[in-house]
Amino acid sequence: MYLGYLTSCLPTTPLEDKVKFAKEQGFKALEVAVWPRENERDYASSDIDVANLTQEEADRIKKMMDDNGLEITSLAYYDNNLDVDPEKRAFYNEHTRRVIDAAEMLGVPTVGTFVGRNIDKSLADNFDEFEEVFTELVGYAEEKGVKVIIENCPMFGWQRPNEPGALGFTPEQWHEMFRRVPNKNFGLNFDPSHLLLQHIDYLPLLEEFKDRIFHVHAKDAAVDMDMFHYYGVYNRILPDPDEHQFQNGYWRFNMPGLGQVDWKAFFEALKDIGYDGVVSIEHEDADYEGSEEKVFEGLAKGYEFLKELI
Repeated sequence: MYLGYLTSCLPTTPLEDKVKFAKEQGFKALEVAVWPRENERDYASSDIDVANLTQEEADRIKKMMDDNGLEITSLAYYDNNLDVDPEKRAFYNEHTRRVIDAAEMLGVPTVGTFVGRNIDKSLADNFDEFEEVFTELVGYAEEKGVKVIIENCPMFGWQRPNEPGALGFTPEQWHEMFRRVPNKNFGLNFDPSHLLLQHIDYLPLLEEFKDRIFHVHAKDAAVDMDMFHYYGVYNRILPDPDEHQFQNGYWRFNMPGLGQVDWKAFFEALKDIGYDGVVSIEHEDADYEGSEEKVFEGLAKGYEFLKELI
């Protein structure tokens, strides 16, 4: 196993500077964000213009990575592939295909995305649309030798308050996903933090889904049990007038080592299933945001913690 980081936490920093930091810090990989050049998502950046990527530019990027002893483990584009608006859905699906094309050109093994959700339908009723959309997308990637990975984030509040905005965040849903789209190039970008926040034991899932874990995220999380007992399982429904550090109600994200994920046990379980790929830090810790320097500080702190476990 080796360490990388997802570049979307630095939306205005040039890719060259992200590469320089990664090399100096000791990272071996980048998970490169490739949203469209114009987008309104938080935690999104466009480090490679995949819509206009030429093989010449792809070769330049590959050389830059090779010269710095780094690899790109995945191209990251997490948007709503099941959007209720047909025009938006078509745009997101088409950009996902362009990301797959770019992965082939760059020799990158995986493309990360969200399933998304048609918010006008129940989660269960979304599966028919999921099967239609992802049978095509995963099949397209399979033809190009690329794997498609889903991060298991529920995206609560993404589309409507207190509702999941995307499919694919529990093992129940993974079983249904892989039943409907059984292609062997379809799997998970496994993130234990989202499972911890749902009170799901993430450790046994590594063994159960070992054949579908193609990439791993390192993001920590913490649950404030006093606030959990106050808000309950449906979490806060009103604005927080005191701007408590737990802006999401009873939980928050942290840099690895600063939350409640049992990273020692997690790495041991990864080793037990023979996982030898990247563990990629996804930086969403509000204590290390606000400036480029703070973000780099957070990434360095996560790296220093995790390198002792590799």
